[in-house]
Amino acid sequence: MSAQFAPGTPVVPRGGLVLLDPANGTVLRVITLQYNPDTITRTLQPQGVGAEPGDRSEALRLRGPAHETIRLEAELDATTQLEDPFAPGNDAVAAYGLLPVLATLDLLVNPTAGALIAQDEAARNGAFEIVPVESPLTVFVWSRDRVVPVRLTEFTVTEEAFDSNLNPIRAKVSLSMRILTVDDLGFTHRGSGLFIGHQRRREQLAALHPSDQLRALGLDGPPGGT
Repeated sequence: MSAQFAPGTPVVPRGGLVLLDPANGTVLRVITLQYNPDTITRTLQPQGVGAEPGDRSEALRLRGPAHETIRLEAELDATTQLEDPFAPGNDAVAAYGLLPVLATLDLLVNPTAGALIAQDEAARNGAFEIVPVESPLTVFVWSRDRVVPVRLTEFTVTEEAFDSNLNPIRAKVSLSMRILTVDDLGFTHRGSGLFIGHQRRREQLAALHPSDQLRALGLDGPPGGT
């Protein structure tokens, strides 16, 4: 069984990000990684109850899903497109290099100019409260078995080569993302359905791991040994 996608969510052939309208689930944009990174680093921080040391009644309790972060580094290279600038879809790369895709990634962590101007106008008109801009729901897709809602927490771009107009044509992008859970979104949010589906898939995959592997570790005997 594969992970459950929101209606209309495409399955990208490579790893990537899908932006959804948080209200209705409409796909707004799909950003695929040009080359899948060789490594992905995941860090999980469990949410314990936080009892004082020695409180045995709380030692094994979990307050909620672990805080999980994902880090990856992707490479972007416009060389192939520049070799055939008149091929369909290559005109923007020929004119601007990697700036269009980098701008798309920039907008994942920035409000639009229109949203900023609207906030300023509301403040000038005496609005009692300025509501922060809601960004699209960002979904990290890494195979059909890992589809999770995320928030970008850090985004670093290293531009390594440029054309004659100083447009970047080769770059490395480092992304740090935190998986959004039901604690962040609430159970009624569209992204929470993706997270619950992700959790269920992890449980299914864990069930496939044979328990007799514990024998190799000498852990199949009674607690404390004999």
